[in-house]
Amino acid sequence: MICTTTNSIEGKKITKYLGVVTGETIIGANIFKDFFASITDIVGGRSSAYEKVLKEAKDLAMSELQMRAMQLGGNAIVGIDLDYETIREGMLMVTASGTAVVIEG
Repeated sequence: MICTTTNSIEGKKITKYLGVVTGETIIGANIFKDFFASITDIVGGRSSAYEKVLKEAKDLAMSELQMRAMQLGGNAIVGIDLDYETIREGMLMVTASGTAVVIEG
């Protein structure tokens, strides 16, 4: 499935717009516990452990987005937007939204 942040797909014609689809995931992170458990993981102000969790959350939200587009009969998603929000201390929500479409070919 083609997934893009743009409103069109170069070389492809959108034949049908199916509507807005979303995928969401919420991840928990106990910052203090995780910080002390992986203090050696922090290099140059970055934590690969947290980056891995964020990537997994984004991938899960994108998978849900694609599943919902397929349920509507779509074979592509345009105009994708990813949002990361803190919903309370230690909880992060990742939301992916876009427009499910049918493209030719």
